[in-house]
Amino acid sequence: MVILNALESVLSIVIMVSTGYFLCYKKWLGQDSSKAFSKLVCNLAIPCLMISQFEENFNKDKLISMARGLYIPFASMAICYVIAVVISKIIKVKKGRIGTFRSMFFVSNSIFIGLPVNMALFGTKSIPDVLLYYIANTSFFWTLGAYEISRDGQGDTARIFSFDTLKRIISPPLIGFVLASALVLLNVHVPKFLLDTCRYFGNLTTPLAMIFIGITIYFVNFKELEFGKDVLAILLGRFFVCPVIMLLLCRGSVPTLMKNVFVIQAAMPVMTNTAIVSRNYNADYKYATVNTVVTTIASLAAIPIYMLILS
Repeated sequence: MVILNALESVLSIVIMVSTGYFLCYKKWLGQDSSKAFSKLVCNLAIPCLMISQFEENFNKDKLISMARGLYIPFASMAICYVIAVVISKIIKVKKGRIGTFRSMFFVSNSIFIGLPVNMALFGTKSIPDVLLYYIANTSFFWTLGAYEISRDGQGDTARIFSFDTLKRIISPPLIGFVLASALVLLNVHVPKFLLDTCRYFGNLTTPLAMIFIGITIYFVNFKELEFGKDVLAILLGRFFVCPVIMLLLCRGSVPTLMKNVFVIQAAMPVMTNTAIVSRNYNADYKYATVNTVVTTIASLAAIPIYMLILS
């Protein structure tokens, strides 16, 4: 029964992704639509989702208890970064791609794809654990990950900490998380009309994110995809190394839901912002884009496999 429910949840994700693809095929949506969907999800739907779900499902004691698991994703990503550095040297990643390779290997798309996927698989009760992983993930990406990418384009002039780095870490989803947590900890209740509004907007998160993936897949030129050893290494990192490291770290007294969510988060595709950051730093953004698309498509096969393993 558990396995059947997991497969049905994955099928729901596939149908929503296919809907985005079909709408592009029918010319209802174009390539520019993906930018609007991305902004709606990250800047509106997810922050509203944080507020509505925290107000409805959490109290001060539960929130404090949950935060004790924060060290696990931080430890997992630190280990995976070291592995990424070692592998990049073993397979001799091309100069100008080394930092981008490392970032894509150890950081996942934990909020834009990870949150909707976990909601579809485990329900809204998974949101707090998703956000714990997101805190570690976004901290690593906008510091160590962005620094590694910037070295591809700027060489030794790149800096790991800067004001721009701080601004990127403080993103709308993180602001929504902090605000929602503060409201719960201070026992402040949002007026019903605002809570209802947040709930309606928050409910857009999963369908909009899945349609975005469908749009992205539709406009992929598969002739441009290169499957070299570094691409295979990134696939190995995203869908085997990182989730296995997470499984090992979650042995013991970690709650089952937290373990399942963390493993699924660790097995998500490459962070969408990787290509954007690569372009900003004059790094190889096409290389980043190709790997983002390849891992996003591969995740549709990886998710049901991990659900079967976890079940």
